[in-house]
Amino acid sequence: MKHIVMGTAGHVDHGKTALIKRLTGVDTDRLKEEKERGITIELGFASLSLPDGRVLGVVDVPGHERFVRNMVAGAAGIDLVVMVIAADEGIMPQTREHLQICTLLGIRKGFVALTKVDMVDEEWLTLVREDVREFLGGTFLERAPLVPVSSLTGDGFPELIATIARVADEVEEAADVGLFRLPVDRVFTMKGFGTVVTGTLASGKVATGEEVEIFPVGLRARVRGIQVHNRVVESAEAGQRTAVNLQGVDRAVIERGYVLAGPNALVASQRLDCVYRHLAGAGRKAKNRTLVRFHTGTSEVMARLILLDRDELEPGGEGFAQLVLDSPLAAVAGDRFVVRGYSPVTTIGGGEIVDPLTVKHKRFAESIREEFRRLSSGGESEKVAVIMARAGIGGITESRLVVRTGIRRSELRKLLERMFSVKEAILVDREETRILSGSVYTGLQEEIIRELEDYHQQFPLKEGLSREELRTTLEMGDGVDPKIFGMALRDLEKRGEIIAEKEMTRLTGHRVQLKGEMGDLREKIDGLYREGGLAPPTVREVLERFPDRKKEIVNLIQVMTREGDLFRISEDLNFHKDALARLREDYRQFLIKEGRATPANFKEMTGLTRKFIIPLMEYFDMTKLTVRTGEHRILRERQEK
Repeated sequence: MKHIVMGTAGHVDHGKTALIKRLTGVDTDRLKEEKERGITIELGFASLSLPDGRVLGVVDVPGHERFVRNMVAGAAGIDLVVMVIAADEGIMPQTREHLQICTLLGIRKGFVALTKVDMVDEEWLTLVREDVREFLGGTFLERAPLVPVSSLTGDGFPELIATIARVADEVEEAADVGLFRLPVDRVFTMKGFGTVVTGTLASGKVATGEEVEIFPVGLRARVRGIQVHNRVVESAEAGQRTAVNLQGVDRAVIERGYVLAGPNALVASQRLDCVYRHLAGAGRKAKNRTLVRFHTGTSEVMARLILLDRDELEPGGEGFAQLVLDSPLAAVAGDRFVVRGYSPVTTIGGGEIVDPLTVKHKRFAESIREEFRRLSSGGESEKVAVIMARAGIGGITESRLVVRTGIRRSELRKLLERMFSVKEAILVDREETRILSGSVYTGLQEEIIRELEDYHQQFPLKEGLSREELRTTLEMGDGVDPKIFGMALRDLEKRGEIIAEKEMTRLTGHRVQLKGEMGDLREKIDGLYREGGLAPPTVREVLERFPDRKKEIVNLIQVMTREGDLFRISEDLNFHKDALARLREDYRQFLIKEGRATPANFKEMTGLTRKFIIPLMEYFDMTKLTVRTGEHRILRERQEK
C-alpha cells in the first residue's frame, strides 16, 4: 500500500493552517505563542481521510521567513505539496522560497490552493490566476491544478478534496532502500509513557519491541509503542507519519534532526560528497569555502561548502562539492538537501548527497571528478564500484554499501552476485558479507609481486620474505587484513606466480643469482666440498679458510643448501650433492648384498671415521633409505615388503 504525506507551503498569513483545519478538523497551531501571535511557528501535524478510504498524513509548515528552518524540516518528508497562495496578496517572498525548497528536496507532485477568495472579486481572482500561472512556469507545478477556496465559507473544498485524491493517485512511491530510518521532527514526553518522537518514516519498517539506535549520539532504546494517524499499531512502514514511544532513553538527549535507525545501521559523518546546485535567484556566486546552513532530513547544521571542480559557481550552475559539517549527522546516499546562506539567511541552493561517508579530497583532481561523475549519473554497478574502491583494502560490508550507494539491499545482492562472477568484486567474508573491490584486490596482488621483485633484487642471496614481513612491507602496511592477504597469496600461488612455503614467500622463477666476487666465492666453496668428497670440511674449517668473508660464507652455504648443491647432515657438516648421491647408491647396493649394515661394516665400505659414519647413517635413516633395527640398519624398501 502506498503511504502519502501531504504538506503545505507558502507565505505567512496566507491561510495554510486554516486550510488544514477546515480539511481535517485539527488546529495544528498547538503552542500558546502561536495562538497569541496568530502565526505558525512550529510544525503541525494532522491526518486526512479521503472519500475512498485512504488516509494521508498532513504536515503544516510555518510561512514566516524567521521559521524557514522549521519549514525545511517539515517539507523533507512530504510526497505532495499544497502551495497556498492568498488571492488578496498573490506571490510573496516565502511563496518563492518555499517553492525553491520543494524543488531542491525533489518534490514532484502538488497543486495550488488559492485561499481567501471570499476577500476578492472575480476580476481580481482572474488576474491572480494569471500571475500564479506565470510564476509557476518552468517549475514542477507548471501544469498543476489551481483550486480557489475559502476556509471561512467552505467554498471550493469539495473540489479541493477531489484534487487531493487525484494528485495523490499520481504520486509515485518513493524509492525505499529497506533501511529503517526515521528523521525526528518532534520529541516530547507523555505522562505514563515517557519519551515520544515523531517523524515521517523515510525508509524501511519498525515494529514494537525492536531495539533502535539514535544517531548521531549512538544511544540505544527499545520501541515501547507505535502510533500512525493517532492509532496504535504494531509496526509502521516507509512513507507513514509515525510516533514512536521509546523505552530506556531520556527526552533531554534527543532533539530534532536526530535519526532513529537499526543498531549500527548508520554512521555519523562530518564530510558529505554531493552534487550542489546554486539557485538562479541566489543573487551572487557561491565561492569555495562559503559558510552555509545545511539542511537534510529534519536537521540543520553549519557547514563549509568546498567546491571541488571550480573556485566559484555562478547562479543557476551545478558542480561537485563536499560539505564539511560543524557537527556529525547520519545520512544515506541519495538524500536531498537544502543550503541557506549564513547571512543573509536565504535559500541559495541544494542538491543530492552521493557519498555520506567520504574523506577529504584534493581539489581539481581528475580522478575525483570521474568518481563524482559515476556516483551522480552512472549506473548502479558504477556507483558500487566507486564506493568499493574508496573503501580500499579493508573492504566494505553489504550494509555499508547500502548506506553509501542508496541501493536497496535486495537489488544490491543481485548486482554483487554478477560482480562476483566476473571478479569485479571479491567476497572476503561470507558471514559478515565483507566485500572487496576487484581492482583493489588486483592492485594488492600486483604490489606483492613488485615487492618480491624488489626484495630479490636487493637481497639476491636470500630465498625470500617471511609472510608477515611481506604484509607489513606493502604500501598498505598493517591496513591489509591477514585474511585478505592470505587470499591474495593463495591465488597468486594457484596461478604459479609465487611459491609460499610455510612462512617463506618468493617468486616462482627466483633463484639466488651470484655474480662477480660472490660467484667466484661460491665456486671456491663448491670446489672445497667437491674435493672433500665423503670427508668434507666442517663449516668452521671453511670459515677459517676465508677469515675476512665469514658473513658471506655463511650466507653462501645457506644458499647452496637451499638450492640442493649441498646437503646438511648435522649442524657442522655439509656434503656435496654428487658425493652424497654416489654414496647413497653404493650404500643401497651394499645392503642388497649384505642384508644389513652396522657402523663397523659401514666403515669398511667407506673408509670413513666415526666423525662421519654416525651422522651419515642417521641421515640415510631420516631420508628413508634405511630403517634402524636394534644395532643395525636394513633397507626400508625390504622392510615394507
